[in-house]
Amino acid sequence: MAILSEGQNIRDTYEVERFLGEGAFAEVFRVRHRFLGRQAMKVFKSGGMTVEDIEDMLGEAIMLSKIGHPNIVRVFDANTVETPKGLFGYFTMENVPGGSLDKFWQSHGTSFVPVETAVDLIKQVCRGLAVAHREQPPIVHRDIKPQNILVGYETDGLRARVSDFGLAKRVNPLTLLATAAGTISFKPPEAFTDSKGDSCAADVWAIGTTLYLLLTDHLPYKLPSDLGWGARDLFKEQVRPASDLNADVNRALDAIVFKSLEIRPADRFQNAMEMLEALEIWKPGIDHIASKTMNADVSKAALGGTHSSPNEQQAHTMAKDAIELKKQGRLADAADLMEEAFNKWPELRLKYAPQVRLWRCGISM
Repeated sequence: MAILSEGQNIRDTYEVERFLGEGAFAEVFRVRHRFLGRQAMKVFKSGGMTVEDIEDMLGEAIMLSKIGHPNIVRVFDANTVETPKGLFGYFTMENVPGGSLDKFWQSHGTSFVPVETAVDLIKQVCRGLAVAHREQPPIVHRDIKPQNILVGYETDGLRARVSDFGLAKRVNPLTLLATAAGTISFKPPEAFTDSKGDSCAADVWAIGTTLYLLLTDHLPYKLPSDLGWGARDLFKEQVRPASDLNADVNRALDAIVFKSLEIRPADRFQNAMEMLEALEIWKPGIDHIASKTMNADVSKAALGGTHSSPNEQQAHTMAKDAIELKKQGRLADAADLMEEAFNKWPELRLKYAPQVRLWRCGISM
């Protein structure tokens, strides 16, 4: 049972609208602030904690509040809520109706995410992380993956925001390393050594893995399902060029992906800014040397688990309801619902994305 319930009032300020999802340490709810509108509330699962314990857990909110950037999720408030289950810490952040990059990727079904769209989103991730990597000492995220990148429409198009800095840590200024943690499939080889080193270059590996996934619907390395931190000899196979799987990927982009996935950390882009600079120079274009591999039934299976399939009928119903909300003047609600429809049937993006951007500007068309 969720920590909070729909309709619950929090501190006479927030009304809980619905449960959005959960991770290992927290549940996330959509809430409405009595003055500021819709936000997302992250509630930590550990109940019955002291105020001091909760303050420690709110370190993510404090860190995010200090790293202000359009491509890092904004934090608005942090506090505690008393429930029948005990005292819980929470913080509120901007609500992104489109959800995670994982959902955006899944919504494309048997089609690849367009290459230029994938590159644009990863460039935005790099811009956000570059701010953290420039801190003295640098802050490493340590858990970059599609589920921790939020994607939504703004007035000028898609915007990516890096979220879930819960594992983020300032590196040792002498070694530029931190203790490794995060999602194993997105961790670099050095994370599996005895020192379990993590660094800005390790974040780059995770960004490169995410980009490879968007381009090919596969992870660059096939790792065993029972993989643990003590595993060895995991990265001996050569990574297949993304252009072998997706004919829209050219050799220049292959080179950028390969550099982000170099086995030796010193051979990689050393931080997000270096990778961003390479992506800014990259130009789209076809080399005419690759044959596209159709994904068919294995499409979007790389991250395992079960995922909802694209649902055209449900998406069109949601789009119709969004247009009705627009007619009522509820532009923000209309835009939110339409973005959810996009994740059910991505073809709707081509038709309605320009309107969503106008609705975000407060223009009804």
